[in-house]
Amino acid sequence: MGKLRETLGLSELTERHGNIVWKSLLSEFLGNCILNFFGCAAIVKLGDYPHKNELISLAFGFTVFIIVHTLGHVSGAHVNPAVTAGMLVTGNIPVIRGILYVIAQCLGSITGSALLRAITPDSISSLQFGHSHLNPALKNAFQGMGIELFLGFLLVLTVFGVCDVNRPESKPTGALAIGIAVVVGHFAFMDYTGSSMNPARTFGSAVISGVWDNHWIYWVGPCIGGILAGLLYKHAFAAPATGIMKVTERYIAVAADEKELKRLDGKSREDA
Repeated sequence: MGKLRETLGLSELTERHGNIVWKSLLSEFLGNCILNFFGCAAIVKLGDYPHKNELISLAFGFTVFIIVHTLGHVSGAHVNPAVTAGMLVTGNIPVIRGILYVIAQCLGSITGSALLRAITPDSISSLQFGHSHLNPALKNAFQGMGIELFLGFLLVLTVFGVCDVNRPESKPTGALAIGIAVVVGHFAFMDYTGSSMNPARTFGSAVISGVWDNHWIYWVGPCIGGILAGLLYKHAFAAPATGIMKVTERYIAVAADEKELKRLDGKSREDA
């Protein structure tokens, strides 16, 4: 019974841990609100200037970078049900927290899209507020689902790589790497599916636009990709546990090598 409570995460809802959970949920809500507001704002076209995919791609990537860098210490800054799904199946978060995260993410996305709609002229079509749709050139919805699967896979694999506790050297650039993964995904497949990568982001846009065509692929694809990436990284690519002493020795060795190089460089100058 105790193991079941731990798996479900019932203990996190107690008074002792409840405050931490609510802070995490607020973080996920705010993160997705920011993502839909600023990311989708890059899609809205008010003037006659060319609509460039590069602008939209960078806007989403940099926004994710800011969110992860700012809120990562609070909730892990999943800001994406695909990331939460990957973390859930690998046992990094309990079931109840995972479900609450997805709810908070969806509510945040709706709020962000609604705020963007509220400050934008009524003449702008609601379809321009980040609505994800398939390119008619694709044969069927399953092609789109496959693309979103690979996008979710790339993103979650990156998240697991930079969050590996046995790779402390990856932490300083972790948020940047995640943001770049978002940019790469948009550069590659924005013309195919809109490069959602994020079910909650697409859900918020769908609620505001009222268009739900092929909406299921933006949930199924990224979440399956996220689950596959999480399981693959955990069972095949996770860095071996070295312990605090081994990690310390690694950096001491690097510092010692640098010191020796400086000594040799100084000696060679004296000999010259």
